[in-house]
Amino acid sequence: MRFVNRLYKDNEIRFAVFCIMLYCALNIPVEGGGEDSFRMLLIHILEAVLIIIFVSTNYLEHRYGLDRWPADTKEYLYFIPVWILSTGNTWDGFALAYDMPGEIYAVLSMILIGFVEEMLFRGFLFKAMVPKTGLKKAVVVSALTFGIGHIVNLFAGQATLLTILQVVFAIGWGFMLTLIYLKCGSIWPCVAAHSLVDVMSVIGKDTEKGDWIYIIVTIVTAAAYCLYLSKIDNYPLNDEEVVIVE
Repeated sequence: MRFVNRLYKDNEIRFAVFCIMLYCALNIPVEGGGEDSFRMLLIHILEAVLIIIFVSTNYLEHRYGLDRWPADTKEYLYFIPVWILSTGNTWDGFALAYDMPGEIYAVLSMILIGFVEEMLFRGFLFKAMVPKTGLKKAVVVSALTFGIGHIVNLFAGQATLLTILQVVFAIGWGFMLTLIYLKCGSIWPCVAAHSLVDVMSVIGKDTEKGDWIYIIVTIVTAAAYCLYLSKIDNYPLNDEEVVIVE
């Protein structure tokens, strides 16, 4: 933990990249065991615990928006499209992906992945980049890195086409979640949406037609949604450090 703390203090961007690389390294062999693997669940529990320990021991809850939910929920009705889109994996109906207790392990893993990945890409990486590169570059890099990071599934034996679709899908979500984080100042709505998408993926029917519809709707919605969010002129997350680089 001393090494991690020193790396964080010396260079926050390198710290974020280190954490993302470590996360990918841990999950390559684990995902080979399947989403319903108890070993996978244990790894995600460990990842979440380590993040919580790091944040709490360094008093970073406020910095990463972990200490608050948006103050006035009525002002954040723009969350509604995201909640609807989060259910996309069940638009074809419901069907458990695994037998018990594997299904329980998978659902719990998906919830934890939502927390861990939001902290890595929206918390650590995005927050580290804002004062260095400005908002625009920070948003783009956070979203693209989040999406491209899903290429790690190839090493777990997943089909190439499916992985490419996941990358494009995740990039769309990356832009939406990063802008939501920027606009509302709390990471919890991002965690909730991310976890919901992942949980729905293991309790919803998986059909090729349904997957294509969900991906296309996500990409179109992400483009319109991000354009809308960019028009909202408030930056509660960056009161002290907004740097807009044209």
